Order: sequence, then structure tokens, then C-alpha cells
Amino acid sequence: MTTDAPGARDAHDAHRSFLDLLHAQRVWDVELPSFDPAAAPPEPLPLFHHWFAGAVAAGQPEPQTMSLATTDAEGRPDVRTVMLHDADERGWHFATHRTSAKGRQLAARPYAALGFYWPAQGRQVRVRGPVTACPPAESRADLRARSTGALAAALTGAQSEVLGSPEELDRASAAAWERAGAEPDAEVASWTRYVVEAREVEFFQGDARRRHVRLRYRRRGAAWERDLLWP
Repeated sequence: MTTDAPGARDAHDAHRSFLDLLHAQRVWDVELPSFDPAAAPPEPLPLFHHWFAGAVAAGQPEPQTMSLATTDAEGRPDVRTVMLHDADERGWHFATHRTSAKGRQLAARPYAALGFYWPAQGRQVRVRGPVTACPPAESRADLRARSTGALAAALTGAQSEVLGSPEELDRASAAAWERAGAEPDAEVASWTRYVVEAREVEFFQGDARRRHVRLRYRRRGAAWERDLLWP
């Protein structure tokens, strides 16, 4: 008769505990709103604005955060969470350093996907399309419109590069906060505002009985076509 080594037993027990915890989680233990796709507007932007307002009203924490997916030069996907800066007739806006990992990826492959998840209402919005960098003046205005903390973060170090130590970050951050307070209009040459020019937008309304509603908009020239998708 053989027995697992103590280390193996510990790993097995830890994994079992994780699975028990994972399987105990529930989704949408709240009353979810209805969504009639037949009443949806002919274009996706007004519906996005409406759903965003609904998420705020429902108390959804940080509804302005979204997943941004890009691909590197080898075509490997990458994803992170960023802040939405605007959604208008041009598309969905965000900003970052063009020298960051995502900035370099967008320079090589200027196409991206966005994902919003608002569990307070069981809703998701997915956006896909080419990405355009805004002119420098608009990027500068974007940074000036944000908080002192946002400017300090933009002035701190070289985003995505290897950090030597936490102490190095502490020193750089302190200097950046000092400069941001003294120079609220300080320029950060690498700061760039981007726009995802939507070619496809999907609205997902969850249903407790798994009869989810999925409405997809796809651009065809100057118009949008709409399709319902199987959940």
C-alpha cells in the first residue's frame, strides 16, 4: 500500500479546498432586468449609454472599468483592465503610454477588443474594432482632465518595464506626486489617447434560467445590422 507524500497531500487538500470554494459561488442572486432586443435602437452607442447609466443606478462598482485585449507581434493575446474615458460617435476611448506593452502591441497590430461586465445587472458588453491613436493635443487634454493621482501615475517610471525594487518605485512615485502637485499641466510625451472604432458590439443580458439574450451589432458600411445569438 502506498500513500501520497505529505507535500502531495497538502497540494491535493489545497486544491480540493479551492474547488469547494469555487463551486460554492453563485451568480446573479439578484433580480435581473429584462431586455427586449426588438426595442433596441438601430445603433449600439445609445444602448451602451443607457446600459451604463443602468449599471451606475444599480450600484455596480467601477462600471467604467473594462478589459482591453490586444495581441503581440507573434499574435499571442494579452488582456488587462483599463478605464473608459469616453464613448462617442468615434468609438470607445481609453489612454495609456504608447511605450507600454499595450501601446507597443497596438502599434504593431492596431486592433482590439473590449469587455464590460456589470454583474449587478447580469450584463456584458463586448466591443471589437480597429484602434486609432488620437492627436497629441487631444492626448494632452485627456491627461489634464484627470486627477492629480492620474498625472502622478503617468509621470512615474516606465510602464511595463522591469522594476528593480519596491524602494525604487517609492522614490519615483514620491517625486512624481511632488511634480504633479507643483505642475498640474506637466506634459507626459508618451501619454496617448486611443479610440476603438467599433465594428462589432454585443450586448449580453443574463437570465437566471440561462435563457440569456445576446444582441450583436455589426457595421456594414455606414449602417448597422443586428442579429440575435444563441446563448
